[in-house]
Amino acid sequence: MSIEAATLYVVATPIGNLGDWTARAREVVAAVDVVAAEDTRHTAALLAHFGIRAQLLSLHEHNEEARIHTLLERLQGGASVALVSDAGTPLISDPGYRLVAAVRAAGLRVTPVPGPSALTAALSVSGLPTDRFVFEGFLPARSASRRERLTAIADETRTLVFYESAHRIHDSLHDMAEVFGPAREAVVARELTKTFEEIAADRLGGLLNWIVGNEYRQKGEFVVLVHGAEPVERELLDDRDLRTLTTLAAELPLKQAVRLATAITGRPKNLLYERALQLRSESPTEE
Repeated sequence: MSIEAATLYVVATPIGNLGDWTARAREVVAAVDVVAAEDTRHTAALLAHFGIRAQLLSLHEHNEEARIHTLLERLQGGASVALVSDAGTPLISDPGYRLVAAVRAAGLRVTPVPGPSALTAALSVSGLPTDRFVFEGFLPARSASRRERLTAIADETRTLVFYESAHRIHDSLHDMAEVFGPAREAVVARELTKTFEEIAADRLGGLLNWIVGNEYRQKGEFVVLVHGAEPVERELLDDRDLRTLTTLAAELPLKQAVRLATAITGRPKNLLYERALQLRSESPTEE
């Protein structure tokens, strides 16, 4: 195949089953001048399986900034570069976005060579709504920070998608059940496309028991998908309450106007505050 000079190819690699690596991806990696890999040992083993010889250069979260200059110089000199991660599509919870941004800023071409992704693979078999979803990647490692993040998205109505590691899957499911409620529908996809692939659908409480019930299930790589929250009917202000808020907001500082409007109308303070901010933004600025 024809490889373009001065081009960065973003190449997806298998997430488990080596048969999923596309012919085009193999051809690109075999033909470029340099392969920038998250773990050169891992990528070397993958290439050896397919009989591919390539010049490998490490690029991971700890050295990405330092590698950008080197790779930009190679690209500006006319070289072609393939960016790969250990598994799946690069930049999806993997390093590489700084490099891509720098290459694009330099006016050079970046082109995708699509393929496997644990994110889309899990969504496709989850049975949860997939028309709109939110990818959260890996949650914080510490429980307090993890719960804080989960609380911040507890009212999200779109399907939530997380990556999780073996040593945190139990604690993360526990925190999800605590924050979202044990009755929230969810799916755990484990070791996708690999020999011991498992996809379990249940409520969060049931999935937590499923993980606890078999220590072997706590091994491997995980995608956790959680059904979005049920939409809440947005409360609106009637004309009388709106007039009260508008009058007070015109004469008083914002916080004081909202406090008095809350006392007079009995409506939720956060609702009144949000509406007051909107009124202020819509008001013409005095010269």
